[in-house]
Amino acid sequence: MSSAPARTAFSLNVTHGSPGPAILGLPGRIDKVELVELASNETVLFWEGKPIEAARLAKALKRDMRNMTAEDFREAWLSEAS
Repeated sequence: MSSAPARTAFSLNVTHGSPGPAILGLPGRIDKVELVELASNETVLFWEGKPIEAARLAKALKRDMRNMTAEDFREAWLSEAS
């Protein structure tokens, strides 16, 4: 098992539908969250939705990217467990 931190294996891209903070997002604004695996340069998670939800998702992903190994992060966020 590798103990490399997740932040060295993944990149997080957040695209805002309009300028400004999520809390002030105009009605109908859609923000996008994209998680890219750096080794393959492939998008492994893509999500779009309301600004507040996107901000919460991005914050959780960033936290886990800082605190988890790449393998643990992959298992927690990308597993197909239902």
